[in-house]
Amino acid sequence: MAPERRPAEGLPVLYSFRRCPYAIRARLALRAAGLEPGRDLEVREVSLRAKPPELLEASPRGTVPVLVEREGRVRDESLAIMQWALAGGDPEGWLGWDGVEAAALIAENDGPFKHHLDRFKYAARYGPAGESRREEHQGAALAILRGWNARLERGGWLLGPRSSLVDWALLPFVRQFRSADPAGFDRLPGLRPLQDWLVRFLQGPQLAAVMADPWASRHPWWSPRWLYHLALQPEWQAARAAGGYRRSTRGRDLAEVGFIHASYAHQVASTARRFYADAGAVVLLCLDPVRLAQVGVEVRPEPAPGTGELFPHLFGALPLEAVLWAEPYRP
Repeated sequence: MAPERRPAEGLPVLYSFRRCPYAIRARLALRAAGLEPGRDLEVREVSLRAKPPELLEASPRGTVPVLVEREGRVRDESLAIMQWALAGGDPEGWLGWDGVEAAALIAENDGPFKHHLDRFKYAARYGPAGESRREEHQGAALAILRGWNARLERGGWLLGPRSSLVDWALLPFVRQFRSADPAGFDRLPGLRPLQDWLVRFLQGPQLAAVMADPWASRHPWWSPRWLYHLALQPEWQAARAAGGYRRSTRGRDLAEVGFIHASYAHQVASTARRFYADAGAVVLLCLDPVRLAQVGVEVRPEPAPGTGELFPHLFGALPLEAVLWAEPYRP
């Protein structure tokens, strides 16, 4: 397999997921500390349906965020990442508040509030019993929010007249609660301080920054341990209906060529420019070489004519179970 080519060699690596509130608060702290992706760290957006092996090796739990420091130390808790970032620079003064009070609020958020939030917003995941108790969990979460609202009445922030780490650690979860019913949340009586606190966050530059590139991509990071194939969208849709994929490359079939063309992560962009620039809708397939081997599809690195550069070739039809994810390709 081709060697890994990292865009920011030797930098700390953050494994993240754009919508995860734990990952959002970690990114908020990293940004507040003055760190920048590409200069101070590398951000790798992961697919939760197909977690890259590098993430699982760093933290077998496979949850995000995970920070792998330059020396190899792993921090796989969002609060630990926030504190690591701010220990190196805290220009906005997020640290320095009462430790016991701050810890109690974060524990309330990460414990009971998150418990009720999940069972309210994602009640269907918990079966019929979960659906029947959805309003109960909504009410329990709202009771916690009313306690936070009382704090916010005093100075606009949870611990005083300016923001602290606690505000930024809790806001992504309140945002998630509101997203279940935004209009209903905004009409709730007696929560004006909390609603104003959240609006400042939703409309502020901090959230906008960490929900956009380079902090958060809408497409997963390309692991150098996986293989990739560009497919025309209609041909991929037909393959899904047929239960297998048999195209070699654009305009050519497996039976004609004898193998399916693929690329390593660092070869995808150049392959797309050379062969698919005018192809219309193209889908990028991420392939697991371990699954390919398990179903008997041989993968051979072979040189491209005239270049000597090795590309992976699949000798056999591509089974759908070896496709980890399929995303619309955008350069």
